[in-house]
Amino acid sequence: MVASKHKFLIHNQGDHVGVATEDIAAGEDVIGVYMDTDETTSVQSRGDVPLGHKIALVDLPEGADVIEYRTRVGLAKTAIARGDYVHVHNIKTARW
Repeated sequence: MVASKHKFLIHNQGDHVGVATEDIAAGEDVIGVYMDTDETTSVQSRGDVPLGHKIALVDLPEGADVIEYRTRVGLAKTAIARGDYVHVHNIKTARW
């Protein structure tokens, strides 16, 4: 069953990740809201995602760009599946 209120925000259409607005539990079906359009999307979490951390909205192969704010913010260190917790264990910064 999908939750009735959102638990993550996505800055822009086309972003690969959303940011948790409260803790998300593994296996939970959660709704996210696109801040630029107010549209919603849902995803099933494949792991616990703490408040303020990222959840994957798309499948990304190893080495792929990770997009947030319509900007390349990182590179996938490993393959990332839709619903995965996205953090330093599976992405590295694209800033340097």
